[in-house]
Amino acid sequence: MITQKQLWSSLISLGLFLGINTSVQAVEIPINKTQQFQKIEQPLALKAGVTLVGLGLISLELWWFLFSKANGKKV
Repeated sequence: MITQKQLWSSLISLGLFLGINTSVQAVEIPINKTQQFQKIEQPLALKAGVTLVGLGLISLELWWFLFSKANGKKV
C-alpha cells in the first residue's frame, strides 16, 4: 500500500515536473504579432450537424441525470 506521505511526495514531484516542463516550453514558442486571425467559413450543414449532436448529448445527459435513478431506494 502507498502511504499518505508517499502519495503527497509523488503528487508534489509530478506537479514540479509538469510546472518546469510547461515553463520551458512556453519560452520556446516564438511570438509573431504580425500574423492575424483569419475567418474560416464553415458549411451550414456542418454547423447544423454539430449543433444537433450537441443538443442530443445534452438531452441524453439530462435524461440520465433526472430519470435513470427514479427507481432507486429512498432513505
